[in-house]
Amino acid sequence: MDGWPKQSAINAMGRIAPQADGRRSVKIAETYSHLNGLEFLLVHKKSLWREIQAVVSSVDAQKCKTKVSKEKTMKGALLYSPIDMNDSFKQLLRSKDWQESRVSYWVTKTEKLIRKTLVMPAEEQKREIKAAGEKPIFSYNQTDFVKDRVAVEVQFGKYAFVAYDLFVKHLAFYIGDHIDVGIEILPMKSLQSQMSSGVAYYEGELYNVIRQGRGVPAVPLVLVGIEP
Repeated sequence: MDGWPKQSAINAMGRIAPQADGRRSVKIAETYSHLNGLEFLLVHKKSLWREIQAVVSSVDAQKCKTKVSKEKTMKGALLYSPIDMNDSFKQLLRSKDWQESRVSYWVTKTEKLIRKTLVMPAEEQKREIKAAGEKPIFSYNQTDFVKDRVAVEVQFGKYAFVAYDLFVKHLAFYIGDHIDVGIEILPMKSLQSQMSSGVAYYEGELYNVIRQGRGVPAVPLVLVGIEP
């Protein structure tokens, strides 16, 4: 695919080398491996990790600088558009066959029954809840990009969305044996400061994960911080 970094562009540190075509490419500035998520990728899914690196470096940051700020403190400033950034990632990941995936399940009001049915297949959950005389309530978790048991979420939304990704989505897919590791792509503060207010950023979410303790959330993860 034209515009994608060649294999030789990946240096010894596993980073994509700077492009020389005049575009202002996005780069991976920082990574954090939670419960050996990155180590798992480097050993078992190295080609997928390189694919993610290539996708990041293929995003043209300058083309995403399209939002004219209406905020009082930045009125009239040209900012990076979260929508355009998301669309760029979506187009690139879809072209490499990263597909949306959904995990369905049934819930109810009783803690004991939820614990009993937690690891059951969805239809078995439903039957068990009905047999206990309670009403099963349908629910699901959806992840935007999954390929070969690796999930990717690209997050340029508000802070709460990142917590939901890390502590609900990735965890649910992992517990359900649909993925082995989750990847969360976030803007560095240097990029986030050139977006509208309220967007989550890598440094802040890294702090939130570390604050929870080493084993929480109980899913191997890679936090990826990006910037132009």
